[in-house]
Amino acid sequence: MLASIHDVSPRFEREVDILAELYSRLLGAPRFAMLVVPDHWGGAALREAPTFQSRLRDWASAGIEMFVHGWFHRDFAFHKGLAGIKAKHMTAGEGEFLGLEKNEAARRMAEGKALIEDITGKPVAGFIAPAWLYGPGAQEALGESGFGLAEDHMRVWEPASGKILARGPVITWASRSRPRQLSSLAVARIARAFLHRQQVVRVATHPGDTAVPALMDSITLTLGSFAARRRAGSYQELTSG
Repeated sequence: MLASIHDVSPRFEREVDILAELYSRLLGAPRFAMLVVPDHWGGAALREAPTFQSRLRDWASAGIEMFVHGWFHRDFAFHKGLAGIKAKHMTAGEGEFLGLEKNEAARRMAEGKALIEDITGKPVAGFIAPAWLYGPGAQEALGESGFGLAEDHMRVWEPASGKILARGPVITWASRSRPRQLSSLAVARIARAFLHRQQVVRVATHPGDTAVPALMDSITLTLGSFAARRRAGSYQELTSG
């Protein structure tokens, strides 16, 4: 099982603490990943938050994998066609890398990598775009970025070679509206029943989940269900064989 906490940022320190404690308790160790946003929505700059930087160093030293998770996490682009449908229906204005040109995508990837590695003193595990959405420019930049791993809704892969390391849907929850909450609760219930035969299971949570008791109950049941039958692993293990 690969478990991750998204949107790790000084803006959500309390929420990240709640999720990290839950993960550590249910998985028996800090065997999960954190997806770090360098400046969430342009108002929570990691480089200006020394206390949170210290927390990141401690988490990384404990063995938690760190991924670069965009730069702003906010999508400032105007989209048409399929990208417009994705931007409207798959995320609430947070698909930052859906409309970026290659050079800008590459710059944000490189600066995010340098910042997080400088703070933690350890290599990042990879790059995961906000909302798991990658436009053509981001895809091209990612292939040349030097990141060892990337992930979207349905797979984990090596950006340089395109080699797919794991397949299958990521189990996640949506908190921003009641219909989305109910839908994600139903999907998690189905996943707990039918995904146990899958070789790799991925579970991802977001800070907003902590404000909805029903979602937290579902997250606890889901993590516990899979942890009872399989070991919590690391993304890096996928590259070893």
